[in-house]
Parts: sequence; structure tokens; C-alpha cells
Amino acid sequence: MRDLPYSAPMDIAVIGAAGSCGRQFAAQVLERELISESSRLQLVGHRGGLSERELFGLRADLEDAFVDRAPTIEVALDPEEVSADLWVMLAGRTISTDPSQPIDRVALGRANLEIFERYAAAIDPNSPPIVIVQSNPVELGVEVFGMAAGRHRVLGAGARSDTLRFRQEIAVDLGVRRPQVTAFMIGQHGDNLVPLWSSVRAEGVPDSILNEYVERSTNGRDLAELPLEIKNAKARMAELVRADKVVEAYDYVSDLTADVRAAVKPFFTHFTAGHTTEMATAHAVADIVAAIAGGHRQVMAAQVTLDGEWLDLVGTIAVPILTDPQGWSHVMPLEITPSEREALLVANRVVAGAHTTLRGGVAP
Repeated sequence: MRDLPYSAPMDIAVIGAAGSCGRQFAAQVLERELISESSRLQLVGHRGGLSERELFGLRADLEDAFVDRAPTIEVALDPEEVSADLWVMLAGRTISTDPSQPIDRVALGRANLEIFERYAAAIDPNSPPIVIVQSNPVELGVEVFGMAAGRHRVLGAGARSDTLRFRQEIAVDLGVRRPQVTAFMIGQHGDNLVPLWSSVRAEGVPDSILNEYVERSTNGRDLAELPLEIKNAKARMAELVRADKVVEAYDYVSDLTADVRAAVKPFFTHFTAGHTTEMATAHAVADIVAAIAGGHRQVMAAQVTLDGEWLDLVGTIAVPILTDPQGWSHVMPLEITPSEREALLVANRVVAGAHTTLRGGVAP
């Protein structure tokens, strides 16, 4: 039997395990053997109704599929029943899969704020878990759980998803595989994301070709206008999907620059597949769990709550961080361009303003 990738037994709770992303993540935890057979995997939902019913069905299915090496699999139906070293927050509402419906992030945030606060209140301050948040708005979830568990024990996986997509789109353009590409997508997990084109590296690609590609991708474009560029591209894509021109919508998205493509393609998937980007989302969360559960210190982009550690940023925003067996230890101070720095500061202000709005005008 091969060596397992964990350093010590770790119990994991999947909050929202009955949802599409929760199911995928639970399966990836077991498929990738991220926890030992002596650990526990808690499938967390709410008591009564479809959630309770589906969780027991999922438990039986996972036991059948992974019985040869599965940890103990349990079902928890109340926040107070959650008991694990690492919590993965995947519960909550998401946007409609109908492209004709407006994307109301404020309504989404208000609905999920209540869920975040309910589970955060169940955290034992004397023995807080590590928390990975992927429910949206991911920055809001990181902020809420950080106040309960401590900010260095809470990470948001939205930036990991954005970064993986950005690297993949660059790899497609360069004709290489994603593992050959290094790049970061930071900022907000939303329209105010910040692609760090200055961080792009590609193994096996000559510097002259890479530099020409980056120049071509960024020339004539103002990073300050990227949020509007993303909004317009999403609107055009949704218009084509509404008209049942799915192939045309796919081709339209494929012709966008890599940074805009990385932002818009998940919405194309959401509107055409009939549900959220469950596999990509679960994969990004599992990557973070693999680093933490394995005791690896790894540089990756994640949403964290800052207190002036880098660029005097305060509040919750995605930056490059170093993972730690207890969460994250510090920010990796990359050298970025002035326009990237300004875009990140704008994203920080946008997120802070959104959180104040969601809390009824009261800052945390």
C-alpha cells in the first residue's frame, strides 16, 4: 500500500455535504485518501426533510465505494453536533441556474450570512477547528468564521478556484499543461478579481514567447476596467445561452482573454450544466485540505483576513499565503505592478463595502 499523504489523523466535517459540491468534495477526500482510516468524516446537514434523507444515502454510497480504506463516516444534523479538526463550509444558497435571472449577490450574502453565523456560533473557542470556506460570498464566510476560530485558522478556497482556472486558460493558450504554469488570481472572488500577469511563469516555454504572450494579453487593456469587462462578457454569454445558442456562447467565451475567460467560464458552466461548478470547486477545496492535512507548507492564493501584513491591507481579501498545519502562517509578499496593486486595493474596498451593506451598515 502506498504512503498516505497525511501527517497525522485528522477528522473532517463537510458542512453542506448533501449539496452537489459537498458530495463531490466528500468523494474526493476518500478517493485522494486525504485522511486516514482511523479518522472520521462527518457529513453535515440539517435535521428533517431532504437533507437528512440524502445524507444517509450518501453515507451508504460512500461506504460501499470506499470500504477498503474508508475512515469512519458519520452524519451530523445540527451545528452543535459538528466535531472535527477541520471544517469545510460548502452549505448555503447559490445563484439561479436561469441565465435570465439577475445575479443578486446582496440577497445571496444575506441568506448565507445567517448560515455562516449559525455554524460559527457552534465553534468551541478553547479548541477551534481549521475552517475552509467555499460558500459565497466566500470573503464574508472567512470573516465570520475568523472571528470565531481566529483569522489564521480560516481560509477561503475561492481564490484557489480562480487561480486554477487562470492557470488552465494560460496553459491552453500556450499549448502546455496546467502543472507547467505558475500564476495567481487574487482580490475578490467575483468581478473584482485581480489577475497577476506579472506572476506568470511557464515551464518549457521560452521567455521570448511567454513575454510576447503576456504583452499581447495585457496590451491596450486597463486593469482598472477589468470588472466592467467581466460584467459585459458575462452579460453577452448569458444572452447567447438564453437564446439557446450554447455552442456560440462557448465559442464566445473561448475567444476571451485568459483572465476574463477564467472569470466568465464558471458562469457558462453554471447556466448550461444545470448546477454549480461542483467538480472544479471540490477539487480546489481538496487541494487546500491536502496541504493542511498533509502538514505541507505550500504557497497558494486564498481568502484570508489581514491586519496590515501586506500593502497595508486590512479585512478579508485573497492574497498569496503560505499554508500551515494550523491554517496559514503569513502572506507571501510578491512583487506586483502598480496597476495590480491599485486593483487589489480597489477590490479590498469593494469587499469591505459589501460586508458593511450586508450587516446593515455596521462594520464588524
